[in-house]
Amino acid sequence: MATKPNPSLANPRGYFITLEGGDGAGKSTQAAILAAWISSEYGREVVRTYEPGDSKLGQQLRHLIQHGDDMDERTEALLFAADRAHHVATVIRPALARGAVVICDRYIDSSVAYQGAGRALHPQQVADLSKWATAGLQPDVTILFDIAPEQAVARLTGTKDRIEGAGLEFQRRVRAGYSELVTANPSRWLVIPATGSINTVAGLAQAALKPRLDGLFGQSPVS
Repeated sequence: MATKPNPSLANPRGYFITLEGGDGAGKSTQAAILAAWISSEYGREVVRTYEPGDSKLGQQLRHLIQHGDDMDERTEALLFAADRAHHVATVIRPALARGAVVICDRYIDSSVAYQGAGRALHPQQVADLSKWATAGLQPDVTILFDIAPEQAVARLTGTKDRIEGAGLEFQRRVRAGYSELVTANPSRWLVIPATGSINTVAGLAQAALKPRLDGLFGQSPVS
């Protein structure tokens, strides 16, 4: 017997999904596929967003982060936190309040992995900064698209920004930072190998996420 979603059974509260991974892991592509799948499968409003930069103010901060000159590690971390505070207040919380599923490409874990592990700041201090900036808003689930830095860097095309161009050793530290985050809180994370085709990776992500969404939104049997 096949099943399909029954919107009338859907839980009215929103659901917050974050996507993480190194540069070149394919998060943006997977975000689009995941959003279409959730909308079709569960009949929910889906809001796709990203960090840094998904607002008018955020675009200005994004430009500074990616192309600013002579920026030290703490300044970088503070700019990310400023963007995140504005993003949560103006985009994420309003969407969750009306019951939408929010898919965010990068969130607090990116700062902990990139500025904490990658830039060698104290990871807990970086995490605490973002938790304060977001008033403690945590994702319901985080999908890590995992790929070796050597493979991820090879996928990058065009002119690299400050962070993309930070080097292979930096990207290795970032991946190690993500690994530590998964180990510390495994129930929140779904780790998906990002080395296969786009469709293969999408299928793995959907299969891993489906039990959580079924439990939250419900399904009804149909013939």
